[in-house]
Amino acid sequence: MYKADESRYSKMKYNRSGNSGLKLPAVSLGLWHNFGTNDNFENMKAICFTAFDNGITHFDLANNYGPVPGAAEENFGKIINGDLKPYRDEIIVSTKAGYTMWPGPYGDFGGRKYLLASLDQSLKRMGLEYVDIFYSHRMDKDTPLEETMGALDQTVKSGKALYAGISNYDAETTAQAALILKDLKCPFVINQIRYSIFDRTIERNGLKKYARRNGIGLIAFSPLAQGLLTNRYLNGVPEDSRIAKDGRFLKRADLTPERLLQIMALNEVAKKRNQTLAQMALNWVLRDDSVTSVLIGASSPEQVKENLGVMAFPSFTEEELKAIDNIAPIE
Repeated sequence: MYKADESRYSKMKYNRSGNSGLKLPAVSLGLWHNFGTNDNFENMKAICFTAFDNGITHFDLANNYGPVPGAAEENFGKIINGDLKPYRDEIIVSTKAGYTMWPGPYGDFGGRKYLLASLDQSLKRMGLEYVDIFYSHRMDKDTPLEETMGALDQTVKSGKALYAGISNYDAETTAQAALILKDLKCPFVINQIRYSIFDRTIERNGLKKYARRNGIGLIAFSPLAQGLLTNRYLNGVPEDSRIAKDGRFLKRADLTPERLLQIMALNEVAKKRNQTLAQMALNWVLRDDSVTSVLIGASSPEQVKENLGVMAFPSFTEEELKAIDNIAPIE
């Protein structure tokens, strides 16, 4: 029987999500990859146990994570209702709905029927009475924002979720959503958004400044740019890499000669900090108080441990930040 490391909370920093009462670990575990139907279940357990033993209390899912859709929730459900069950009150579980989950007009986007039905299905797959955060996974231009936010509000007031979140929402729509949820007195705590050295959209569109100014948490996904901000591609494309095996989210065309030069230059900055490139990239996302938490994915317990090395490194100097900006400017 698994027994959690008693020193786990001394290994992690916890940040308040905006102005809310919810604290999240600086590093959270995302189950987007490696928790699907064909992945090894014992490895999944080892990844989760290693994360929790090192203070990662937040496990992030979505209804369509797999493959097949729903598989990640089913597999995580077995883990949290097995060895992790005694620790449920120490764990933040989040899930989302917004991308295609089932055929027909009611299994996609931000309609009330889809969101409420999807959460019920997610809870059944995970064997949970509630999730801690339920997200609208993407904006929906064809559904009134009041309807989508009203559905989130109902999930909270029904006790099926403790907090509401949004994901992939731009600055303007985040501001509108925040006002609606405030009027509904719904605890809106976070926007989950793509952010990395190679994708600085939230700096360009003002979302980062808006969230900080208005007490809204941000949690960054793809902080390693789908693996580009690691040492994986410094010497070509490995056969077991995401580019070689999948090609859906990261394509060979993404690894241009110009991009490779940037990766190599950033790696030199990381070396001078005595970090891996991945550790430095995570540090960079967490470099100020605007980002509450950064989501990592992992294919092994060892990868979790490597990424958690980010907790041991010092803040950036002005010279280091300028060097990174020169290599990968905001654009």
